[in-house]
Amino acid sequence: MKTNLQTLALAALKAAMSDYYPLQPETWQGLQAICHLRSLDQGQILYPVGAAPTGFAFVYQGLLRNYTTDEKGHEYNKMFFDEGTFPGSMAALLRETPSLFTVEALEPSLVLEIEFKPFRKLLHEHHDLALFQVHYLEKNWLLAKEPREVALVQQSARLRYEKFIEDYPALARRLPQYLIASHLGITPTQLSRIKKNLLNQPM
Repeated sequence: MKTNLQTLALAALKAAMSDYYPLQPETWQGLQAICHLRSLDQGQILYPVGAAPTGFAFVYQGLLRNYTTDEKGHEYNKMFFDEGTFPGSMAALLRETPSLFTVEALEPSLVLEIEFKPFRKLLHEHHDLALFQVHYLEKNWLLAKEPREVALVQQSARLRYEKFIEDYPALARRLPQYLIASHLGITPTQLSRIKKNLLNQPM
């Protein structure tokens, strides 16, 4: 039996998925059956590096990050996930290999975990869910990934920061500055200098 909170989380998931492609009632019924509500404390690991994940998630409330650590212990924050987004390690799921990234809650969070193998089965059985997957991957993996890779190579740190706060104003307010700096490939000192220069520039 679904709790009220789970019902609200599922409604949010359905709305988020419908932004990419609407699901038929039969498809949605099958998808609900493989979703499980999970509460995370701040700092709790959802998917650890080195472990083969069995699912991915949908953020109903909270904020998570996807990060890796190099041999010197320096963290690189690949991506942040706030409400309405889907954290996980899709490459590891598809290959059935250990994840190269850690997914961690930055705030107390509520997520719906989605079992991957049953999800893949539904993909093959329901054309509407497959179309959702295509539209989601096009927007978030293909169209978004290439400009970011180009920006990291060609744009200055200041331009990357300005683009980040333009694209993700809510995230910029919620995230600690050192996490934003890591995501942009700069040091916290560099980010502080950039912000100071932006504040002091003529209007």
